[in-house]
Amino acid sequence: MDKSRLPRALTPAVPAVPGGPVRAARAVRGPAPVLAAAVLLGGALTAAGPTAQAAAPQAPTAAPAPAPGCSAPYRISQKLAGGTTWRMCWHYDSSAGLVLDNVTYQPKGEPRPIQVLASAKLAQVHVPYDNGQAEYDDLTGFGFGYGLRDLKPTECPGGTVKTVKVPDAGRVKGLCTTTRSRGHAYRMASDDGAEVWQEQGTDLLLYTVNKVSWYEYITEWRFSSDGTISANVGATGSLSPGDYDAGDGRGWPIGKGAKDYAASHSHNVFWRLNFGLDGGVRDRIEQYDSEVTPPPANGSPTTRTTRTPVTRELAGDARTMRWWRVVSATGKNKDGHPRSYEIVPGPSAPHAGRPFTKHDIYVTQNRACEQFASNNILNCGRNAPDSVDEWVNGETLSHPVVWVNIGFHHIARDEDQQPMPVHWQGFQLAPRDVTAMNPLTPADLVGQNGAPPQGS
Repeated sequence: MDKSRLPRALTPAVPAVPGGPVRAARAVRGPAPVLAAAVLLGGALTAAGPTAQAAAPQAPTAAPAPAPGCSAPYRISQKLAGGTTWRMCWHYDSSAGLVLDNVTYQPKGEPRPIQVLASAKLAQVHVPYDNGQAEYDDLTGFGFGYGLRDLKPTECPGGTVKTVKVPDAGRVKGLCTTTRSRGHAYRMASDDGAEVWQEQGTDLLLYTVNKVSWYEYITEWRFSSDGTISANVGATGSLSPGDYDAGDGRGWPIGKGAKDYAASHSHNVFWRLNFGLDGGVRDRIEQYDSEVTPPPANGSPTTRTTRTPVTRELAGDARTMRWWRVVSATGKNKDGHPRSYEIVPGPSAPHAGRPFTKHDIYVTQNRACEQFASNNILNCGRNAPDSVDEWVNGETLSHPVVWVNIGFHHIARDEDQQPMPVHWQGFQLAPRDVTAMNPLTPADLVGQNGAPPQGS
């Protein structure tokens, strides 16, 4: 990605050279992280030790979600097919781009909105090249926020293109809000086939396009009628002609002949999520791991699942049969179960070149100055570290923030020109016990909560 065509005002304050910017000394804030495990046995959740006992406190029913703290132009409210309503505020940051605030979810049958996210945004797009000759932090080093593009009405079918005031750059028609069909939300037939229940799901879709040199990044948020949130970044635009010089064998032949041209590189995309479930700040983080034991002779394999309360800051790695959830400290569904959201990472190619790119999930104590996963441009004090890996110092989590890292190794191909097809990377937040049943359950099945009839 050749940065030479960027306006001079958008060039980085520190040079993007092999080795990157000098990193400040680590500030130690506490002891090393300690994780205590609990065990799921026979469907009953048991826990060991005081940490686990505190993992499921008795809590009152959720209070009403706070009123949106934004004026009408910055407020989004959309009722989807099936009766689900999503509400949120938005604002624009000159480095992070689109930022969402006070995101609430209200499925049919819920008397009040349920807050899911206090804030959510991109936290970095880190782009190191395979040959070690270039390394970029596109959000905080190369003017991502200033590169917001105007969107034509045809790019936002059935929706509205909102005007965005970009700091120091002016007004841009740059935020699309629309709805999209996503196919089956569910389908179930009775045993005799006489009755079929099915519904087509819909999403509220928000997106912006930001240009950084030859690349154009589509920042997309989808809010589904079943309560799922999907966050994706799509890279498109053009391969940089300045990178058609990978004669070191690390590139890929583009165009005629068999000479290496396009330089290979990685896109390490980070998001910062401040949940605030049910309007609180003391969400709990839990990690789940399942282990399969091979079957004995003439037997069947068994699977054992453990729950680990994450009480201190964490740098976590995705593994087979591992997942995390964020649990509300104040809200329960109508069955009396604590509401939570499960973090579902998408396909990822972790990059081992920097400490902050080595892990898939980070959980840190919320701090106003810690906003970008690398090359953090906010002032956290003298000698404060400037990347998320160094913020994981074992501090006790009283107000956790979750950072998701999804990597993509881009080895170019002939089909990447011209223009370059979108390649996506992202994750989902899936509701877990937010409602007592499927939020789109048809009226004639609502009586089957926990007790479906035999043979149905």
